[in-house]
Order: sequence, then C-alpha cells, then structure tokens
Amino acid sequence: MKTITMLKVGFLAGIIALMSGCGTMKAAGNLEEGAWGTFNEIWDRWVESEGDIGWAVVWHRKVADDLTLQDVIDSINDVAIQTPGLMNVGELPLSSELNARGIESDVIHIISACNPETARHMLNFSPAMSAFLPCRVAVVEQEDGLHLYTMNMDMMVKMGKEMPPELKELTMDVRNAIWKMMENGATGAF
Repeated sequence: MKTITMLKVGFLAGIIALMSGCGTMKAAGNLEEGAWGTFNEIWDRWVESEGDIGWAVVWHRKVADDLTLQDVIDSINDVAIQTPGLMNVGELPLSSELNARGIESDVIHIISACNPETARHMLNFSPAMSAFLPCRVAVVEQEDGLHLYTMNMDMMVKMGKEMPPELKELTMDVRNAIWKMMENGATGAF
C-alpha cells in the first residue's frame, strides 16, 4: 500500500509539474471542495481493480440474500417517491428482453430516476452533463446474488467546476437520494 501511495504522489507531482504552465492549475483552482479526495478514491479503486474504469467510478452494494428483485425495485422506488421532485422516469428490464429474444440472462434491471428541475439547472451550468442523465441504478445478478451499481455521484458534485450555491444544494439532494436508493435497495428498507 505504501508503494501505491508513493507512486500516486509521484504521478500527481509529475502531472502538476507538467501542467503548471498551462490552464490545468487554473482549472484545478475552480474545483469544488473535496475534489482531490474524490479523485484519490477513484484512483485507488482504479489501481486496486487493475485498471477497470467502470469499477473505479461507481458506487456498489451487495443486496441481502433474502431479497427478491421486486423487493429491491420497491425499496428504490420508495426513495424516489419520498424525495421531493425526484421521480422514476423509466425502467429497463434488460434480462427479460434478452430472455424473450432467446438469450439466457441472469437479472439485469436498470431503474432511471430524475429530478427534472435539477436537471434543467445542471444543463444551464454545463450542457455536457446531459450525457449523465437520468441517474440510473442497475440491479445485476452475479454468482453470489444481486448487486447494485450506480455512478459515483461525488464525481458530479465534487470533481467538477465549482457550482453556484443553489445548484450545489439541488445536486446534493439528488446525490443523497441516489445514495439512499443504494442503501435501501441493498437492505430492503423503506
């Protein structure tokens, strides 16, 4: 672990030295508080997974063994119902579609949620963020049961350009709701 930390420090020092003459330092000065901590978490997950960028940038929870897919869906949707402005904007029962096409598949079920008002404010701030809409929670069956995956929302909230206070508050509300969806979905809580 000490070697990884030293490599990371060396890598970051090298990057800073290389980029200090360009706009990188200015951009780094515009980041939200906590950006470097989130970067380090993502970097560590990327290194630990031997370069799996997907694993590095998601939140993950193992679902309790006694829960069914419907239990998980109900718990996630309950969070959306209880969160002002947030709504389920669609579900993709991907494994059902694959099985209907004759392709055997374990559970893959995607639940999409969005707060349209927050989305509009975010796109006013950065139209490119539309590529991340809507927020999604994936339920994926693996050998040891169901697992939940979603984008690490701290990347959006902390690793970007500093947001206006109103937008920061709105995005934190969505971030916290997605986190709660993961927690409740994994445990079946309401």
